[in-house]
Amino acid sequence: MSWIDIPDGSPFGPDNLPLGVFRYGDEEPRVGAAIGDQIIDLAPVASAQMLDGAQLFAEPTLNAFLALGRPTWRATRSWLLELVRNANDRDAVEPHLIPQSAVTMQLPFEVADYVDFYASEQHATNLGRLFRPDSEPLLPNWKHLPVGYHGRAGTIVVSGTDIVRPSGQRKAPDAVAPTFGPSQRLDIEVELGYVVGSPSTLGKPVSVDDFADHVYGVVLVNDWSARDLQAWEYVPLGPFLGKSFATSISPWVVALDALGTVPLPAQDPPVLPYLAGQNLPNYDITFEVRLNGHLVSTPPYRDIYWSPAQMLAHMTVNGATVRTGDLFASGTVSGPAKDQRGSFIELTWAGRDPLIIDGKEHTFLEDDDEITISAWATTPTGTHLGLGEVTGRITPA
Repeated sequence: MSWIDIPDGSPFGPDNLPLGVFRYGDEEPRVGAAIGDQIIDLAPVASAQMLDGAQLFAEPTLNAFLALGRPTWRATRSWLLELVRNANDRDAVEPHLIPQSAVTMQLPFEVADYVDFYASEQHATNLGRLFRPDSEPLLPNWKHLPVGYHGRAGTIVVSGTDIVRPSGQRKAPDAVAPTFGPSQRLDIEVELGYVVGSPSTLGKPVSVDDFADHVYGVVLVNDWSARDLQAWEYVPLGPFLGKSFATSISPWVVALDALGTVPLPAQDPPVLPYLAGQNLPNYDITFEVRLNGHLVSTPPYRDIYWSPAQMLAHMTVNGATVRTGDLFASGTVSGPAKDQRGSFIELTWAGRDPLIIDGKEHTFLEDDDEITISAWATTPTGTHLGLGEVTGRITPA
């Protein structure tokens, strides 16, 4: 399939070709495409072939490229596929292959706005059972709309960035008053993030049918969460400091066109007309969560309740816009089995059922813990595509 040597097990085969931004030595950051364990330095290749818009690959973010919209995205992907498959392009490309080990990956796009959803029924059910044991786990609105909140775009960081343990107010259930200090219940959230390219118009909602015209691709997301800060602050207005200190994303943006789609599970009760569609997109993705190198969970995305097209439609139905560089995420992805839960509050049932790794109990994250989330997508044709990984290490407050 490609004249480029691709190591066995590489997430970035010739059908993938995700885009990212890299820095090579002291040179300025620019756009590349990942294949195997290498990067195609796209700016010189595109310039030599006199590709329209070649200068966009010399930019330090993907935003200018993302803003051009779906016709350009598809034409660029076709060009990339031809580059790696056609041996006649070898002489043009080979001098501009750079080992991934030789570069520093950057935040791939400048984040405009960030919205975090709550789209996994299993995750919402688990948290409902933990937080409201005497009530129905799902609140009355949950199956009628994709619940979400506006996050903080300025604290989204690229994979590999250390995460400083956040401090804030927390109050134990039996305490009279809150105290201030470092979070003692620091957690992860395994999510899939959607990267917006084409903006929308103020006052004009985006239809579920127009999802692919606005969203270029996906990244892996770890939405770090301080559960003790969150529990004290979130009533009545929702997440704030317990979520805003850091959100990590993977450096490579995988195009929607590379993934293909699978059916969305049935929704009951029926949704309102603006959320309804015949072929709502969904993706067959399996995550792997590692704590200090140990595999602890494999959350499946395929069973997600809300489609990203419905998330986008609901996010804009009041007339709100999306902008180039917007990121919206699925919320924590969890499956029905214990080893498919996408957060430690679920994996350890709020600390009451610790994980045992190498004879040691683990509940919430400790200083120097490192989390790595990776993922693989299975396309309808059976092809396996990697989404790379997102990592972060906890440093003391």
